[in-house]
Amino acid sequence: MTGALAGLRVVEFVGLGPAPFAAMMLADHGAEVLRIHPPVRRSDIATMDSPADVLARGREGVALDLKSEAGRAMALDLVAEADGLIEGFRPGVMERLGLGPEICLSRNPRLVYGRMTGWGQDGPLAQRAGHDINYIGLTGVLSAIGPADRPAVPLNLVGDFGGGGMLLAFGMLAGLIAAGRTGAGQVVDAAMTDGAALLSAMIHGFRAGGAWKGGRAANLLDGGAFHYGVYACADGAFVAVGALEPQFLRALLTGLDLDPADFHPVDDRARWPEWRDRLAAAFRSRTRAEWLARFEGVDACLSPVLDWDAALADPHNAARATFVEVAGVTQPAPAPRFSATPAPPPTPPRDARGDAGAVLARWRR
Repeated sequence: MTGALAGLRVVEFVGLGPAPFAAMMLADHGAEVLRIHPPVRRSDIATMDSPADVLARGREGVALDLKSEAGRAMALDLVAEADGLIEGFRPGVMERLGLGPEICLSRNPRLVYGRMTGWGQDGPLAQRAGHDINYIGLTGVLSAIGPADRPAVPLNLVGDFGGGGMLLAFGMLAGLIAAGRTGAGQVVDAAMTDGAALLSAMIHGFRAGGAWKGGRAANLLDGGAFHYGVYACADGAFVAVGALEPQFLRALLTGLDLDPADFHPVDDRARWPEWRDRLAAAFRSRTRAEWLARFEGVDACLSPVLDWDAALADPHNAARATFVEVAGVTQPAPAPRFSATPAPPPTPPRDARGDAGAVLARWRR
């Protein structure tokens, strides 16, 4: 195995969404991650355990009955040889299975035990059901996203994957570095509420400094500013505009045949609605292809808003191989990129009926 994390071993107790995403990130960069499934998989997600289960790529799996003594014993034997563990169940589930942190760390004191939940391991809501939209709703993040009349649903990227899986992957690596330095493992409590709140750190700074006021669509980065938003073109296609700096705004307005002197001072929020209307009228006068041709090579921070298929064919994405095909399934390539230890090519999910004993024999140090 190659990659920056080659030689790292992680046991993943299979769940949904953010925990598999964190495990995928580790496996993408060379960690050997073993997925432990129950003997019978039940899920409402049709793609699970299929080649289209992108979040399961790059890992092999074994089926263990964790409610049996033999299954628990094998799981603990694997944990004893691992560097890390990832689980994404409600607080207390792993303890009831006899696989909680106290037992696992007694078998392997260097273990980094990663826990992914929505609300965290403690607190009044720790045992409450929820999903991404609930977690980001509690943190204030959801209230700031969308048009002025109501919050918008930002897919499940902010809570599940940004504030959840990505923060868990970071936490695992931080814990592993500490374990390498001290010889002691620990528990990583990754909560999507905590992670989503952390992602909003800059906005809290803006609020404290008086640069963020009012509700949605009233500020620099939430669609309120005329020079940071989305505009429709004559053909109904959209462009994204992010001309925040003066030089980029001048280039944008000049390309739209508008006089930059008419948009001064740019921070006059009372005039933003008027100026947004002027830009909207200008963009509606030509198709998106015409605008892209006009701004070709111009640093005006203007780009097309591509749909999924168009994004796959975009020349920049193609040149960087941002998307790859694995077993006939197109998906994002591993990121970020390393100069000395590049990520190995991603592989499809491997059979969940692997031989746990063979894995254990290979892992014994």
